[in-house]
Amino acid sequence: MNIHSDDLRIFIAVVDNGTLSAAAEQLGQTTSGLSRALSRLEQKLATSLLTRTTRRMELTEEGHLFLEKARTIIAAMEEAEEAIQVRHQRPSGRLRVDASPPFMLHCIVPHIAEFRSNYPNITLELTSNDQNIDLLQQRTDIAIRHGALQDSILHARRLGASLLHIVASPDYLHAHGTPANAEELKQHQLIGFTQPESLNSWPLRQQQEELLTISPTLSASGGETIRQLALHGLGIACLSAFMVREDIARGTLVEILADHNNGYRQQIHAVYYRNTQLARRITCFLDFLQLKL
Repeated sequence: MNIHSDDLRIFIAVVDNGTLSAAAEQLGQTTSGLSRALSRLEQKLATSLLTRTTRRMELTEEGHLFLEKARTIIAAMEEAEEAIQVRHQRPSGRLRVDASPPFMLHCIVPHIAEFRSNYPNITLELTSNDQNIDLLQQRTDIAIRHGALQDSILHARRLGASLLHIVASPDYLHAHGTPANAEELKQHQLIGFTQPESLNSWPLRQQQEELLTISPTLSASGGETIRQLALHGLGIACLSAFMVREDIARGTLVEILADHNNGYRQQIHAVYYRNTQLARRITCFLDFLQLKL
C-alpha cells in the first residue's frame, strides 16, 4: 500500500467541503479527477471511506477513523516543513512573550542577547505577570505556564520540568534551627503563595501523602518576592530549582529536608494561539528556548 499526502489532502478537502465539486474548486482540480483519486484511496485501503448519493456524502465508520489520522499526519507534515523553513529563512516581525518574573529573569533574559544575534529581524516584547493572562486581551503571542495546564483552546508545548527545593537562609536556620522532618515544619515560619493554593503543596513525603500542604505564616503573590523574603531570613520557602540553584551554590540559601523530597518536578509549558503568520517566529523562539533549558 502506497498512500501519498495528496491522497490525504484530497480526502480531507472533500469531507470539509461536503461535495466533490466544491472540493475540486478549492483544489483547482476536476470533479472527475477527485472522484478517481478517492476511489484509488479506497482501493489501497481495501475499505469504503464515504457513502455517496446524488445529494450528499457521508463518512463510514472507517472514514471517521481515517479522517482523524489523516488530519494528524497532514498537520505533522506542515509543522515539519515550517521547522525546516525556519532554518533557512530569517523570521521577522513582533513577538510578544509573557512569563512569571522569576522565569523571565532566570531563564529567558540571560539568553536574549544570543537570540537577538540569531534572529535580528524579530522585535521582542517581554512582559512579566505572576498570574496567568488572557493572550488575546494582552496581545501576547507566547505565555510560559507552570504546573498542570487547564483545558483550553490554546496550543501547548512542553519545555521541561523543574525540581522544587525547600530552602532557608543560613541566618534563619542559625536562629530557629533546622527541621529534621516535615512534621517539624509546623514549628517554623513558612513563606508561601497567596494564590493559587496549589503552589503551597510542597514535595515532602509524610505518612501516606506525597505532598505536604502548608499554612504560610507569610505570603506573597510572586516567586521572586518569596525568594527575596527567604534570602532576608524571614522563613522557609519552596521554590523552583531554576530560581535558587545559584543561591544554593553561593551558600546564601541552604536546601533542607532533601532526604524527604519526593522528587516532584513542576511542568513548564509554552502556550500560544497558532496561525500561519506567527508560526515561524513562535517555532524559532521555542526551539531556541528549549535548547537553553
